[in-house]
Amino acid sequence: MRLTLQTDYALRTLLYLAAAPEGRATIDEIAQAFRISRHHLVKVVRRLHEGGWIETMRGKGGGLRLARAPETIRIGEIVRATEPGLQLLACLDPQAKADSFSCPLVMDCALKQVLAQALGAFLAELDRTTLADIARRTPKLGAL
Repeated sequence: MRLTLQTDYALRTLLYLAAAPEGRATIDEIAQAFRISRHHLVKVVRRLHEGGWIETMRGKGGGLRLARAPETIRIGEIVRATEPGLQLLACLDPQAKADSFSCPLVMDCALKQVLAQALGAFLAELDRTTLADIARRTPKLGAL
């Protein structure tokens, strides 16, 4: 399993804002600090804003800042919001139609059960972790 760049950039943006002096930064600052595409970052910032995790401010002294305290932002909620399909197999997707699978074991498969449990454990760990937890354990953030 590999998280998308959208999730990666979203988490990096939130971490940067959690550690930013005065709690604010610009898209250009974040893109430069992490050496990532400004164009892609704009899309991620829009999604974070729409999700209520960051506020955007226009004009002189504007930029981005967290809309909520870092202690209230769970990493799991960010991953769920930015990952298009977390299901590890097509048959784990509750929105997919059962007749669209070619596997004859789809209704009674031990692999499906194990992978569903693994995904649940993965997300549970992310749900236990806040943005503040990660920011505290990443001392280099302040030096970016």
